[in-house]
This record gives sequence, structure tokens and C-alpha cells, in this order.
Amino acid sequence: MQLYAPTSTTPKRKAHRAPPLVSIDGLRIGVLENGKLNATEMLNEVAELFVQRHGCTVAKLASKSNASAPAPANTLVKVAQEVDFLITGLGD
Repeated sequence: MQLYAPTSTTPKRKAHRAPPLVSIDGLRIGVLENGKLNATEMLNEVAELFVQRHGCTVAKLASKSNASAPAPANTLVKVAQEVDFLITGLGD
């Protein structure tokens, strides 16, 4: 009889979290909507609160076609170059 260990190793991730923002005053907001009903409207309302309360500007609206899948890497890379932070969420 041969026994196998049911464990495995996972690849080491090279990604890390961005440092927290000291302040959001005057920063550029990216909005990532997920294609669900009312997502764009709801996220634009949230972004408007940042505009009113912190003087932010909405710099980019990006979309993804599948709410249950991650955003394509090329979309995130492009948006990250144009904004200081990103908001996303479900619309229904």
C-alpha cells in the first residue's frame, strides 16, 4: 500500500497590497462596473459623494462583462495608470 499526502503547495504570489491612502482629497476615482442591472447608476452616485465630500474627480469608467469573474488584467492595468483609487460594487 502506498499513501499520498493530500496537501499541495501553492505558487508564491508576487502581488502585494497597495499602501493605504493618507488622504483622498482631490484624488482621481476610477469606477469599475460589473454589467449588472443598475451597477453604473449606483457606482456613479457613490463616486459623486467622493466628488462632493472630498473634491475628487471621476477619471475613468471601466466595465467588465461577467459579474462573477475578475476584471481582465489589461483593464486593471490601464485603469490603474489613470486613477488614484478604484470603486466597484454590485448594482442589484
